[in-house]
Amino acid sequence: MFRHLVLTLLLSGVFSISVRAESQTVGLERLPELAKMDSAGLLLMDSANQPWKYKDRKRLFVPASTTKLVTAFLALSHWGEHHRFKTDFYLERQAGKTILWVKGYGDPFLISEELQQVAVQLQRRLVTEDIGKIDVIGLDTGYFVDHLVLPGTESSDNPYDAIPSAIAANFNTLFLKKVDGKVVSAEEQTPLTETARRLGASMSLEELRFNTGSDPQVGQTYFAELLAAFLRQQGVKVGKQVIHGTVKEESPLFYSHLNSRELADMIRPMMKYSTNFIANQLALKLAAEMYGAPADESKVAKMFAAQLQHYFDWQGAVIEDGAGLSRNNRLSPEQLIEVLEKFRAWKHLLPEVEEHVYAKSGSLIGVSALAGYIEHRKSWLPFVVMINQQVPYYHYRNDVAGVLSREIWAQK
Repeated sequence: MFRHLVLTLLLSGVFSISVRAESQTVGLERLPELAKMDSAGLLLMDSANQPWKYKDRKRLFVPASTTKLVTAFLALSHWGEHHRFKTDFYLERQAGKTILWVKGYGDPFLISEELQQVAVQLQRRLVTEDIGKIDVIGLDTGYFVDHLVLPGTESSDNPYDAIPSAIAANFNTLFLKKVDGKVVSAEEQTPLTETARRLGASMSLEELRFNTGSDPQVGQTYFAELLAAFLRQQGVKVGKQVIHGTVKEESPLFYSHLNSRELADMIRPMMKYSTNFIANQLALKLAAEMYGAPADESKVAKMFAAQLQHYFDWQGAVIEDGAGLSRNNRLSPEQLIEVLEKFRAWKHLLPEVEEHVYAKSGSLIGVSALAGYIEHRKSWLPFVVMINQQVPYYHYRNDVAGVLSREIWAQK
């Protein structure tokens, strides 16, 4: 499923002016256009970890999705790259009905293939317990507050605006198409459910990926329908009723599912495709573990403030969301370089965006950024480009990195 999900981060909104510090430019003779920009910063470190080329390196800018470097660093530092997230399942008998409760903890990667594995494991346990039918699927989503919208998220139907949830399937998105006027799934591995059919009925395009909307129960119900469909594929009889509530404390745990993907396997595509949903789920999970459930936007902001103070003791930095959608976020090139220094152990999780350049990009209207490493033989030199104004063309930041890389490789 994930191979189809390449998310666009060009969002509309009011551009925020960066915070100005003393202007200083060094070593940008081959980047005269960037050197003349009013709202741009750059910093490239040399092999001795000293500033080599720079412009306004201490100035605060809107970082856009380079914020995901911070989120990934905090998640990897907290859990480790081999950590696997869990989802718990409980069985409860009520009024003669068997309820399968799902208690979610914000696993960001419950895609169709993962739910197929869940269904296989549940079917095996149901057979062992001689349970032939599930009458109701119950959803316990109390790990995050409902109707949660992190700063920067808009109300569009684009995948990058999918809302977070303690329980969500396929990043809270649907990929559908119309064949002869009939709505069908655009993915072989994803069954068409009642909710998908209803949401797809108003599609104006023949094929579209879109989010499940602003009502969290729609996406959560879609999760339950998909789980039921996969259980039926395994021969389990499942009723159509879906309820929302809280698992009773005395209910015994029936099955605890650990995602087949480790944290590193989630962060790698998050970096490559700039998946906002994964980043915000990670930020919320960190907030819940540090300050208790349910996680909300205030706990996310509190978590970032505390963690930035703990690891970096920065002045002026602000991060409000894990994805980098908020235009209130502020980081300087120097601060992002500090993140990259601590991120070195996980540099293999970054995509190669140009030859010898491994980095995370960031895009908003009026914001273009790139931060990562330029590989030079056995050295990995960290660099940051942050532009808070219109750029000549979309891939300008990559071309800047390419110029820096060629200068490095030209050195004897």
